[in-house]
Amino acid sequence: MVEIAICLAVIGIALISIIGVLPIGMNTQRDNREETIINQDATVFIEAIRGGARGLDDLTNYVYAITNFQVVYPAGTPNPYGYANNYLTNGANIVGLLSTPEYTDNSGNLITNVLSGGYSSHSNHIVAYVHSISGPAVEKPPQDNQTIQADSFGYRILCVNAPVAAAANTLATTPYNWQLAANLHELRLTFLWPQQPNGKVGPGRQTFRTMVAGQIVQTNNGQWLYFYQPQSFVNVTNAL
Repeated sequence: MVEIAICLAVIGIALISIIGVLPIGMNTQRDNREETIINQDATVFIEAIRGGARGLDDLTNYVYAITNFQVVYPAGTPNPYGYANNYLTNGANIVGLLSTPEYTDNSGNLITNVLSGGYSSHSNHIVAYVHSISGPAVEKPPQDNQTIQADSFGYRILCVNAPVAAAANTLATTPYNWQLAANLHELRLTFLWPQQPNGKVGPGRQTFRTMVAGQIVQTNNGQWLYFYQPQSFVNVTNAL
């Protein structure tokens, strides 16, 4: 009986140690799975924006909201607003909104030289709310159970489409820098995850950066949409 009691005590101590380590292992597995999903989804969004994609209508199953926290420069108050869900009806609208340049004028037109001054502009801060594209098949369309959809892994994307910075003194003397500022942009997508039911996001953060060469064209389909044209470039004259 004594030997059995000692064995049970040893087994109990071992089980306590295993149970203590188990949550850490499960959390690590969850974090690795979420990071893998983010890496896969980031590739989809970067390629869609960089290529000016028009036919990715499957994005409507995952992007359920897009907002723009807009600030008027040089003096103004923030103006947060969102795009209606009935506008996110096709992939072109989604990609066109996510490609919104960081700076536009009051009419939504592109600003190719942000250093020249003398204008009133909008600084655009685009945020997309997304259900993960990758992940378990049970969460994907045609799944219409709202409980399962709400419990699925989601995240936010902060989209920054910024012109390449150039020194003001070199713009006046080097026309090449005008071409560079107009035709080369830095695309930054910052993923924040997981999206929680209370509207907040968890601790996950990862930023993806890429340089995109090409002209940005704009169209108006009820809202201003912007698309990269990687094979075309705009000629810019020196206005300084």
